Amino acid sequence: MWSFETDPDFQQELDWIDQFVRNEVEPLDHVLGSQWNIHDPEFQRLVRPLQKQVQERGLWACHLGPELGGKGYGQLKLALMNEKFGRSRFGPIVFGSQAPDTGNAEILAHYGTPEQKKRFLDPLLDNEIVSCFTMTEPQGGADPLVLEASAVREGDEWVINGEKWFASNARFASFFIIMAVTDPDASPYRRMSMFIVPADTPGIEIVRNYGFYGEPEDTHAHLRWTNVRVPAENMLGEQGDAFVVAQVRLGGGRMHHAMRTLAQATRAFDMMCERAVSRFTKGEQLAKKQMVQEKIADSWVELRQFRLLILETAWLLDQGHDYKATRKNIAAVKTVMPRILNDIAARALQIHGSLGISHDMPFAEWIINSFHVGLADGPTEVHKVTVAREVLKEVQPAKGPFPDYLKSEQTRRAREKFGLKGEE
Repeated sequence: MWSFETDPDFQQELDWIDQFVRNEVEPLDHVLGSQWNIHDPEFQRLVRPLQKQVQERGLWACHLGPELGGKGYGQLKLALMNEKFGRSRFGPIVFGSQAPDTGNAEILAHYGTPEQKKRFLDPLLDNEIVSCFTMTEPQGGADPLVLEASAVREGDEWVINGEKWFASNARFASFFIIMAVTDPDASPYRRMSMFIVPADTPGIEIVRNYGFYGEPEDTHAHLRWTNVRVPAENMLGEQGDAFVVAQVRLGGGRMHHAMRTLAQATRAFDMMCERAVSRFTKGEQLAKKQMVQEKIADSWVELRQFRLLILETAWLLDQGHDYKATRKNIAAVKTVMPRILNDIAARALQIHGSLGISHDMPFAEWIINSFHVGLADGPTEVHKVTVAREVLKEVQPAKGPFPDYLKSEQTRRAREKFGLKGEE
């Protein structure tokens, strides 16, 4: 049986999240800097009390299993939650569900030693610290097979050298999870391994922090690693397992990211609609203009289509389908995400006229963010290739030079099936 209804008890929680985010969390976006700067005294004063309310409500870090203090919610419920707190950049951290900490926590839960879990995972889950996942490099972003940062075994230690690029939140992180080449002669997907490295380890240098329009602080680091020594037990998984380890953090995280992007696009849509019924030109409401109506109609349909694609994918994950079985769906979500945000934010900007391009409106920031979400976790082009490959590998080629769906061939088979004689 198909149903689009939400369980009434869980809907109550979603309603509470919606009002809590609108009334208490969204204002933080206008008075605080980076949401990962947990060391800011104002973060302690303003954010910690909200986190306590979420914890008391039982909605803290719901992506975690009960053994880690979470609710163990499936991807569908998590998607619906992210659609609510994705309205605010502080929403995820108020609910203990911010990237990249959620993905890094999953890696540590799967591969960390008891000592590592106590030192890094427990405080990470409590948001006493934040973390950084560092993979891309200055010479290679989308293609992990060209990464050059290396880790060489010396006795009971690994020595890491190289540079990493656009390492988000490195300046605030207490530890890094880094991908480095450990066996350059191995097959392409067995060359690299994953390590956990405390941020105060000697040899880690932030060359420069980069930011983009709309971010309150520059938080994406160019890192240089020079003879950084870590104990052998700091390898996560086995040698050569970097790609296996990385997959632990990708699928579900992309669903949550998509729903947060949907929330941002929905905010742009709501503003567009309010503007359309509030402004008059040439003697009538903007809402009466057919070109404005087209923008609103297209935006509403696209939002609904995108939302259903995300929720279907989340539902498939909840049915026990693993990452490989749903990679087509996940890649499709990732492909659509930047276009939806870009198009709807751009339409909202246009309908707001000169006010739309001003700093008092968020549309330019959201348009830039559409490019951000189109690059993070692999560029859109890569995911389109994945969708096409996954679709086509299930298709069988024609047996002859012409397709069997030629009308003449279909007619021949139909006549044969029904025993018809004579001319075709």
